[in-house]
Amino acid sequence: MAEGLTSLDPAFARNQANIWATNQLYNGLFELDDNLAPVPSLVESWEVSENRLVYTFKLKHEIFFHDNDVFPNKKGREVTAEDFVYSFNRIMDDKVASPGKWVFYDKVLLKSDGKSFSDSAFKALDSHTLRINLRRPFPAFLMLLTMPYTYVVPKEAVEKYAKEFGTHPVGTGPFKFDKWAQNTSLVLLKNTQYWKKDENLVQLPYLDAVQVSFIPDKNQAFSQFTKGDLDFISGIEEGSKDIVLNRDGSIKQEFSSKYEVIKSAYLNTEFIGFQLDSTKYTNKKHPFLDRRVRQAMNFAVNRRDMVTFLRNKLGIPGEDGIVPPVMPSFDSSKVVGYNFDLARAQGLMKEAGYANGQNFPEVTLYTNPNHRDISEYLLKAWKEIGITVKLEENNVATLQEMIDNGKASLFRASWLGDYPDAENYLAMFYSKNFTPAGPNKTHFHNKSYDDFFESVMLEDDGFKRYEIYHAMDALAMHEAPVIVLYYDEVLRLASKKVKGLSINAMNNLHLERVDFVSKNGETEVKK
Repeated sequence: MAEGLTSLDPAFARNQANIWATNQLYNGLFELDDNLAPVPSLVESWEVSENRLVYTFKLKHEIFFHDNDVFPNKKGREVTAEDFVYSFNRIMDDKVASPGKWVFYDKVLLKSDGKSFSDSAFKALDSHTLRINLRRPFPAFLMLLTMPYTYVVPKEAVEKYAKEFGTHPVGTGPFKFDKWAQNTSLVLLKNTQYWKKDENLVQLPYLDAVQVSFIPDKNQAFSQFTKGDLDFISGIEEGSKDIVLNRDGSIKQEFSSKYEVIKSAYLNTEFIGFQLDSTKYTNKKHPFLDRRVRQAMNFAVNRRDMVTFLRNKLGIPGEDGIVPPVMPSFDSSKVVGYNFDLARAQGLMKEAGYANGQNFPEVTLYTNPNHRDISEYLLKAWKEIGITVKLEENNVATLQEMIDNGKASLFRASWLGDYPDAENYLAMFYSKNFTPAGPNKTHFHNKSYDDFFESVMLEDDGFKRYEIYHAMDALAMHEAPVIVLYYDEVLRLASKKVKGLSINAMNNLHLERVDFVSKNGETEVKK
């Protein structure tokens, strides 16, 4: 695992490392299947009111928390509706400071003052009946309830361990916590009381234990994998791509004969963003505030060559909207993005008053070292239309702070979908979502766009909702607050012994059905 693990508390499951770990330790009301549809996890059944404001969930019986010292006789107790009320209120608590507060923040019922959250936003009607009251309809609400932020936790453990709960996790998942050597490894053990069984009524999970190694350098992780020291890795760096992939994106035969390789679409859009808030500029007529310049910089990029030569076709050229092709609502015939058209780019520059880059100020692209090859490719592309761009590289945390606070006028960013609905991507351009509080990194503001965004929340018909999504995406592309680079794909590499490793476009990792098989075909017990 390359990305650093910071907490095993689902309230802080913000990055991939935390999400992957909490997926093994906890459950929520729903989970996503391999087709990105929300399916019941701890829910037995549910009802939605006609006005789509009241959700009532019947919980499964005999779901138990992991055995732990916080419970009488150290035996995990049964999960109740009150546990969900507690867990949801917890991520809303400012004192907890969960980055997942947004999941419910602008959706659940408020008190009459219109500011504080109502006590009936989350309600336990009885021990196994949970009710959630919304203040406005939200079509993708069940998808929100698949997110790790909404996993259930026991009050006893949170109160006992307090701020240390993130290193003393107690959940209901297929594995339970054993030990964590920070920056080295995490060990999880089989939860023998897990509530799930497979189709043959065999108790899950199959594995007795899981050991996760933390290796910041993906090239080093790849080397350890090919030596047999690791059984599974996700993602490769530029230095390893030619070993695994042919130039046309296919898997090299000599590699696939030794290892299992899964290539899959990924709900991640990589892009360049423009800062559009004029208050962030000394020059109130800065070129980036001119739509024609932003469009020209879009047309100047040959995304197909970029993905082919720099990524061995790992990814899809971003010639459509911000919403990636794997999303159910995607329709390239309805959303026109940007292909490579140098003549058109030069024409737009001339129209904007910057023919051949004349009088265009030197600007800076803010990025991080992991994307240097693509950054240098972009600098050359923009040079072709007369724009000289400097490169400034910062670590991820510094770059994010600069973007959130409007200090970067041209920046590299990505949007990894929190849940598989186009609304999650299109929220990036809603004017009430300005950073640092929201996801609108560019501070794009367009009244027509905002009207579309607010109307789609009231639309229950899926096809009509898709039509509005298409209109929003098309409008955003016309205004060009971003340059979509590519829609990501992910590679998972595993030992031939690993069986049952599935994948979906969220790149979730669930190990409850994973097993090892020895050379003679028999199940092998292994960490």
